[in-house]
Amino acid sequence: MNYTKPALTLEQQADQLISRGLTADTQQLIGRLKVVNYYRLTGYLHPFRVRDAAGRVTDAFVPGTTLDTVWRRYNFDRRLRIILLDAVERIEVAVRTRIVYHFVQAHGPFGYLQARNLPRFRKRSFWDRLWRNFRSLTRCKGLERSEYRHWLTKLLNEKNRASEPFVKHFSSAYGDEHLPLWMACELMSCETALQMAYGVDTEIIRMAAADFGFPDQQLLSWTKAIFALRNACAHHARVWNRSFGVKPSVPGKNKNPKWHTHPGFAPDRAGLMMTVCHFWLGKVSPTTKWKQRLFALFDEYPEIPLREMGLPADWRSHPLWI
Repeated sequence: MNYTKPALTLEQQADQLISRGLTADTQQLIGRLKVVNYYRLTGYLHPFRVRDAAGRVTDAFVPGTTLDTVWRRYNFDRRLRIILLDAVERIEVAVRTRIVYHFVQAHGPFGYLQARNLPRFRKRSFWDRLWRNFRSLTRCKGLERSEYRHWLTKLLNEKNRASEPFVKHFSSAYGDEHLPLWMACELMSCETALQMAYGVDTEIIRMAAADFGFPDQQLLSWTKAIFALRNACAHHARVWNRSFGVKPSVPGKNKNPKWHTHPGFAPDRAGLMMTVCHFWLGKVSPTTKWKQRLFALFDEYPEIPLREMGLPADWRSHPLWI
């Protein structure tokens, strides 16, 4: 099936949206489309599309759908991403700090250069490696590197691309290709940092999780979910009614009954992500005013449908938010 849709001018894009039922001033709509891509804007229009008798989504919009309504949704989402990124930044820095601290205490500043100190990177059997290397060589791709070696190469590349003064100072002072881990961790991408968290010994994760009062598996699950949220926010993706593929685990009911108070939060929506951020920030920065900033945003946009965010109607009075 060939894709044959032509590129539309701004005027044609505006006419198409208006012909489908969007109430808008044409010139104002064109002005919006100049700064927000048609495809991005229509993502916020999707909840307003009419369904036919079979429940299929059509191109038409519900009568009364206005540009102002959609633009308010867009601005709410943009500002929500900024607030979420603020939380994610503090959480991410804290997680890296605790994992690196316990790692260097156990293995020293250059312990990450030894594969045995990151034992949970996947190791293939001899015959599996032999077969995969044979296939790789027949395709002229060279020998396949281990997961650990691939991670270490990425870490070194991140260091070589860095322009921070501390990198240049260390290289000139010590002439070493590799940085101590407490320096290297400041250059890690989210992917590299997450891979390290999953590669270090379970005892390192257990101690880091204990610093937050978490079980080790909860720390890993929440870190992975937080990084997925960060990527969505950092790439300006729609977040407010997004269905997240990476879901944070819910703590056990016996020791954490608040997490099981009904009505709860949908496991794949922004509401649970917000709750994780709020709860975790309480461990990282007990005096934070993050919750108040979030509530103020919702007060400014009272029309936002809570259900599409996976939030119960009385979410602000849920035990986890009090």
